[in-house]
Amino acid sequence: MTNDECGRGFLTMAPGTDEIKPCLIHIDKEGCWTHKGAEMIRRDLIQLFYRNMELDSEGQYIINWQGTQCYVDVEDTAFVVTRVLFGEKTRNGKPGFVLNLSDGTRENLLPETLCTGNDNVLYCRIKNNTFPARFLRQAYYQLAEYIEEENGNYVIRLDGRKYSIKRT
Repeated sequence: MTNDECGRGFLTMAPGTDEIKPCLIHIDKEGCWTHKGAEMIRRDLIQLFYRNMELDSEGQYIINWQGTQCYVDVEDTAFVVTRVLFGEKTRNGKPGFVLNLSDGTRENLLPETLCTGNDNVLYCRIKNNTFPARFLRQAYYQLAEYIEEENGNYVIRLDGRKYSIKRT
């Protein structure tokens, strides 16, 4: 059975209709995917859905695949940062922070997008600033080694610049 065949069972809206229904997929704050309460263990399907995910104008996560759309129930963010590596060369050829993401991809941290939310949870923007991503505890501590307090605010220094971590 191919990914195309497997993915069809999760998407509930008939192509050509205007109503977007729930996928019956839930993503918890740790990045764990479930369908109708059962954990989704097929990484290939999860990656397929990540590749076809978008945010609508109201901030709802939608899987848009082969002309079919459905809403995903997301506890916090669909993407999570699982690991932070420092010192690897980034796109500009200089050392920086590289994020391992829950969809299996890696990308450079955009330090100007760092912010904290409730309970000091750390977030950033990913995928060309399209999606928010929550730092899992391990990734948070890996980045926290480089965060400094300055006059009651938190900053991170990178490539000779100082970036404030916003509070939301």
